Amino acid sequence: MSISGLQRRTFKRGSKTYFNSSFFFPRDIRRDVFTLYGFVRIADDFVDAVPQQPEAFYRFKEQYEAARLGQPSGTEIIDEFCELERRCAFEHSWTDAFLRSMELDLHKTTYYEIEETLEYIYGSAEVIGLYMAALLKLPREAYSAAQMLGRAMQYINFIRDIDEDNSFGRCYLPIGETTLANLEYGTVVEDAPEFMRFINAQVERYYGWQAEAERGYRFLPRRSLIPIKTASDMYNWTGKQIERNPFIVYERKVKPTRLRIIWTGVLNSLVPTARLQPSRLQKE
Repeated sequence: MSISGLQRRTFKRGSKTYFNSSFFFPRDIRRDVFTLYGFVRIADDFVDAVPQQPEAFYRFKEQYEAARLGQPSGTEIIDEFCELERRCAFEHSWTDAFLRSMELDLHKTTYYEIEETLEYIYGSAEVIGLYMAALLKLPREAYSAAQMLGRAMQYINFIRDIDEDNSFGRCYLPIGETTLANLEYGTVVEDAPEFMRFINAQVERYYGWQAEAERGYRFLPRRSLIPIKTASDMYNWTGKQIERNPFIVYERKVKPTRLRIIWTGVLNSLVPTARLQPSRLQKE
């Protein structure tokens, strides 16, 4: 089964970093990754549309649930995902959690405590790590690191996308951890030191989760480690740009260029496997 044009377009539109990093996977794995991301991006598009498309989202959800029970939807994105789900033994609870988080975007706009944010992240990102771990046939002991990688990457996206999320009336970062009333530009410039403190604390939180995630690199075969580390390197690059100047999130969307992503992947493919591992693991 080849990658369809619809899967390619959907994935490419949704994530420059993931899309370009994925080309370093072997062809058969890359096909499955496109199938996975085609499914999750379509669902996400319905709730992020302006205006939102709740009817389309719920129809998509119903079609998936029927297809999971054996009734083909006739929709390529759903039916191929269900085939992947069966073949890779994805737990149904993962997709249920994913769809729950997408549904939250239809009515929940503000997250006050980190526990609320993490509940959303589990379904929107940690389960993506679990899908990938199952797809790559990793041992169960690798699953917690896979979840943490999804969590870390989602969190740096939340920081990067503050201004865009403001336009949707959303705030995923735990606003209860700051004295700022909200993260609108007009509010944060009134207390720049507090904004910078808050954002730097969130970036440090990302780094902590990312460090935990990198402990799972040792479970990855080299051909899968290269694209995953390439994507991680790009998220670390994003974190560094924001750390240097937190206000950059209001100036532009901090994203690496396609050239940077591809060049990083090429460099990663040229170094020994041991050097792709976190330095602390090389000492163990």
